[in-house]
Amino acid sequence: MSRTCIKTPASSPRLLASAIGVALGASSVAHLAQAADDTEQKGQRNSISLGATSITGEAQDATSYQVEKASSQKYTAPLVDTPRSVTVVPQQVLKDTAATSLQDALRTVPGITFGAGEGGNPQGDRPFIRGFDAQGDTYLDGVRDTGGQSREIFDIESIEVSKGPNSSFGGRGSAGGSLNLVSKTPQARDFTNGGFTYGSDQTRRYVLDVNRQFLDDSAAFRLNLMSHEQNVAGRDAVNYDRWGVAPSLTFGLGTPTRVNVSYYHMESDDLPDSGIPYGYGSATATAHVHDKPNDGGDSNNFYGLKSRDFRKTRADISTVSVEHDLNDNMTLKNTLRHGNTGQDYILTQPDDSKLNVNKFGTVWRRANSRVSTTETTTNQTDLFGNFHALGFKHTYSTGLEFTGEETRVSSYAISPNANPVCTVAKGSLGGQCTSLSNPNPDDAWTGSIARNYNGTNTKATSRGAYVFDTIELDPKWLLNVGLRYDTFDTEANTNATAGRTKIKDDSQFFNWQAGLVWKPVENASIYASYATSATPAGGLVGEGSDGNPLSAGAATSDLQPEETVNYELGTKWDLFHDRLSLTAAVFRTEKKNTRILVDALTYENAGESRVDGLELSASGKLTDQWQVFAGYSYLDSELVKSGRNGRNGVLSAGSSEGNQMPNTPKNTFSLWTTYDITSKLTIGGGAFYVDEVYGDAGNTVYVPSYTRYDAMASYKLTKNVDLQLNVQNLTDKTYYDKAFSTHFANQAAGRTALLTTSFHF
Repeated sequence: MSRTCIKTPASSPRLLASAIGVALGASSVAHLAQAADDTEQKGQRNSISLGATSITGEAQDATSYQVEKASSQKYTAPLVDTPRSVTVVPQQVLKDTAATSLQDALRTVPGITFGAGEGGNPQGDRPFIRGFDAQGDTYLDGVRDTGGQSREIFDIESIEVSKGPNSSFGGRGSAGGSLNLVSKTPQARDFTNGGFTYGSDQTRRYVLDVNRQFLDDSAAFRLNLMSHEQNVAGRDAVNYDRWGVAPSLTFGLGTPTRVNVSYYHMESDDLPDSGIPYGYGSATATAHVHDKPNDGGDSNNFYGLKSRDFRKTRADISTVSVEHDLNDNMTLKNTLRHGNTGQDYILTQPDDSKLNVNKFGTVWRRANSRVSTTETTTNQTDLFGNFHALGFKHTYSTGLEFTGEETRVSSYAISPNANPVCTVAKGSLGGQCTSLSNPNPDDAWTGSIARNYNGTNTKATSRGAYVFDTIELDPKWLLNVGLRYDTFDTEANTNATAGRTKIKDDSQFFNWQAGLVWKPVENASIYASYATSATPAGGLVGEGSDGNPLSAGAATSDLQPEETVNYELGTKWDLFHDRLSLTAAVFRTEKKNTRILVDALTYENAGESRVDGLELSASGKLTDQWQVFAGYSYLDSELVKSGRNGRNGVLSAGSSEGNQMPNTPKNTFSLWTTYDITSKLTIGGGAFYVDEVYGDAGNTVYVPSYTRYDAMASYKLTKNVDLQLNVQNLTDKTYYDKAFSTHFANQAAGRTALLTTSFHF
């Protein structure tokens, strides 16, 4: 058996873990001795957050859940005066909830679900925001972060979630919203933060965050390191190992000209979870009819193969930014970034809806594979500041963006890999089949695996120009406007045994947003807003299934970008001496011009879907001791015009018109809260509810609703050492957090206990 693995540096996560452990151990001995004299002293709570050195924007204090302003200069007003729904997950929430991945972090934001990867969708983060796929709408420090990934947050300061169509901010896509991950950057002070987490299911996590100033304090260097390994509670065989390093260097701190150079590297080596197959309503069923996952009576069951399955990933991102204050009211910034991400995997997709589950009580281990690399180079230039004209104050941001992207996707030739009909009499057939109720991941794989170098290379070039302005009409009325123009050209070349095919698509589109804000008092606003987005064919550049029918062989040159509009009415209030932020919004999001199948191999821009919703949120302090980060989302979705049922241009029976949109729960609720019992002891907990979610447009498969409970307690042992205990999924609830459209769903982790020891000095 041969595998093509992604090239990585000659290093080991075990060595990195050891290095961090040694560094922490050496440092902690001296500081524990020093702290012994201070154990009787009392101070204000200052729980360490494994590298939390600053809160993006303007927070009330270092540990507050409230954030007053987003990091991006495209938001030309504080959040309370921004006429759209924006949620910022700050560092303290990430720390208190013991989040280690993007999916962990976004559990605290209602209205977001995650979809499963299969076929054209690579494994990794696939968020749905307000019911719309946001797989390609993740940004890192305001620059699009292309490539299928499972994102870590060891180098992330905060996460900004913008809901509603957002193409005026980021370009193509963003029909339901977008995510902006804000990196940790060098600070104007020296510190060393670190910690190690030991937990159930052999969880071991080590982190280190060091910041040092030099050159008479006008420059600073920051280094973040991470090593993580774990099995998964409630899942047989599954394990996740990863490590990362993120150095950054800033010159010109406190001067008019600032230069930042940063690099991010993360790689992983996992035995990926193959998910749970959907059952059928009866043993004679030939199609799903409102069916849910079937684990054969044991939720621990894992249907993959240790001898065949693997997943390796890598991400390398290099960034250079230069920022210069032209005067007190005008700043010019240029950001140049080159990113390279890759995936290499073979994993089991259980049964592929081949009816073995209901007919024989068995599962076919269909192999899915992918070898992909995505390269992205972006240059973004921004000019922002404020000025007065015609008697009005303007707070503006304008810029230009140029991006080149290329994705190369191929796979493995795995044989045999066709449904063998897994009757009981045929047994495992060399690892191809296993029992639904008692699978054996240690079965030997007797087939063959070879690299298939045929595949698809997709290139895209995008150019964008944008301008945003918040105009103060008078102290009580603000007008927020934004406009963006984009061109997006993509070309996909596919090499196959039958020959080579080439498809192209060139698109140009305008997007805009406008909001009127009334401030009844200084710390509140009431707003009405409108925003648009555009999603051209090929917008995911080969890194996902984007509804692009070009691969189906249809004539599609006249298809236009899909268009989404959002109408929103909302209010925001900062209460309790501006320590607690409350928001409420009602909205309608309409996606029109959707590419749908109207006949065999015939697509038209004729589809429409709609989401009517309500969102509520609260973040900040109720009292000096009591913090809360909570939200509720109601999404009433409908496929208004869905076209003919079918896949890859082939028609099938039935119609999805009037159905609920996939991955769109009606009700989601999240609550995370902490309370400082003393200056040293803090307790907290959370509850997270997600309604039933359909995996497909036909509403034939679903995952049930669930409520998950978490708990935590932290104790400031000394001024340099903190202890924190988190118990996630406190009741050991079996639930599913990703639903695929046809074959399977992904099961979430069971009860997990994590004990973190943090050092800071």
